[in-house]
Amino acid sequence: MTRGPVARPWRVDLPLEPASPTPLYRQLVQIIARDIRRGRLRPGDALPGTRSLAEELGITRKVVVTALDELVSQGWLVSQPARGTFVSPALPSHAVADAEPRRADIRQEPVGARPSVLTLNDGSPDARLAPLEALARAYRRALLRLSRKGLGYGDARGDGVLREVLSSFLNQARGLSSRPEQLVITRGSQMALLLAGKALVRPGEVVAVESPGYTPAWDAFRFVGAELCPVSVDHEGLRIDALERVLARGRVRAVYTTPHHQYPTTVSLSAARRLALLSLAAKHGFTIIEDDYDYEYYYASRPLLPMASTDELRSVVYIGSLSKLLAPGIRVGYLVANEQLLEKAVEARATVDRQGEPALERAVAELLEDGELQRHARKARRVYEGRRDHLVSRLRAHRHLREMLEFDVPSGGLALWLRAREGVDVEAWSRRAAEKGLLFMPGSAHGTERLARQGFRAGYAALEPRELDAAVTLLGKSA
Repeated sequence: MTRGPVARPWRVDLPLEPASPTPLYRQLVQIIARDIRRGRLRPGDALPGTRSLAEELGITRKVVVTALDELVSQGWLVSQPARGTFVSPALPSHAVADAEPRRADIRQEPVGARPSVLTLNDGSPDARLAPLEALARAYRRALLRLSRKGLGYGDARGDGVLREVLSSFLNQARGLSSRPEQLVITRGSQMALLLAGKALVRPGEVVAVESPGYTPAWDAFRFVGAELCPVSVDHEGLRIDALERVLARGRVRAVYTTPHHQYPTTVSLSAARRLALLSLAAKHGFTIIEDDYDYEYYYASRPLLPMASTDELRSVVYIGSLSKLLAPGIRVGYLVANEQLLEKAVEARATVDRQGEPALERAVAELLEDGELQRHARKARRVYEGRRDHLVSRLRAHRHLREMLEFDVPSGGLALWLRAREGVDVEAWSRRAAEKGLLFMPGSAHGTERLARQGFRAGYAALEPRELDAAVTLLGKSA
C-alpha cells in the first residue's frame, strides 16, 4: 500500500554552508540524496513544498527548485502535478555527483533490474506536456455531474457521451464511418487487443502477427488460446508474399498489424500492400486487427488513412488509444468493430471489467469536444518533431555512433529504429549502457529474426534536448 504524505513529512537537519565552494543547490542535492540512501527518506515519502523548504533553510526558492529539478532528472524524486514532490518508488542505482559513496554492505541489484538516469523508451509521450490541469478541471466537473445521478453502474461499452464524441472525431479526422454503437471504450489499447482476441479467436485458431512486432499484443492473443504465426516485415511493412505462404498452409483467423508506423521498425505499410491485405481478407475470410497506436503523430505530411476507413468495418477491427495524447498512466483506449463482433467484445468486457471509469471518460469527452486534445496534439507534434530532428542530428554528428548505426528518419511517430552494423552485439551493448545509466531495450525483445536482433528502438518524445544529448553521449561511451 502506498503511504500518503504527513503534515511535515521531512525536514533538513544540517545547515547549508553559504561560504562553501560547493553551490547551495548542490549541497541540497547531496543532503537529500544522502537521506534517501540511508533510509530516512523512503520511496513514496513527500517533501515539503519549495517555498516552505526555502524558508526553513533560509535560501531562495530558485535554489530549492534547481536542486529538486536535478534530483527529479536523476531519478531520485518524482514530481506529481497538483500533489507535490515525492521520493521515487524506483530509486536509481547510480551515485549523484559529489554525494556520499554508497555503503559497501548494500546489496547490488542485477543490472537488468536497475532503474536508470535516462531511458530511450519504446516511444512514449512526454507526460510533462500533457494537459493535466485541463483534464483535472474536466474530471472534477464530470464527477460532480455524475454524482448527482448516483454514480451507479454504467454501460459495459463505456460512457455514452465519450463514445458519441469519439465516433464523430474518428469519422472526421480518420475517415471512418462508425457509429457510437460500434465503439467500446477500454482501459488502454492492451485491453482492446484482449477483447478483440476474445471476440474473434477460439483456442487453437491461428493469428498471424508481424515479426518483429509488438509482443504485448502477442501475449493478449496467446491468453485467449490463439496459435501465433509470425510474418516478416521489410521497408514497406508487412510482407504480403510471406502472408500468402502462411495462408496456403491453412486457415488464419486474424492478422494483427500496425500499418501507420510498424512496431518496432517505424515503417509505414505501403498503399499497395494495404489494398492487397484487404483483398486477401475478403478472399480468405480473416479479420484484420488494425492497431493504430500513434496516428496523431505525423510531421512531414498527412498520414495515410486507416484501413478501417476504406473497409467500413467489414473485415477490420480498429484499435486505438488516447493515452498517447494524454499520458501513459491515463488508460483510455477504444475498439471499433461491426455490430456482431462488438457484441462479443462487450460480453467479454462485462465479464472481466463491468465498466470503465465514467468520470474519467466523461472528462476526456469534454476535452475532445472543446478541442483541447486536438490543440495539445498540434503542440505536441511540433515539440516531438523538434526532438526527433535533434536526436537525428546528434546521432549523425557522433563519429563512433555514425559508424555503428544506420537508420531511416520516420515521417512521424515517437521513436527511431536504430540498426547496428553486422557483428555488434546489441544485447551486450544494452547491458553496458545500463551500467553507465542509460536504459534501452534490445530488439531481440521484439522477435528472433536478424532484423530484430540487430536493432533497437530509441524513443525521443519523452526526453528534452539536453536529455537526448546525454543519452547519445552514454550510448557512445557504452558502444
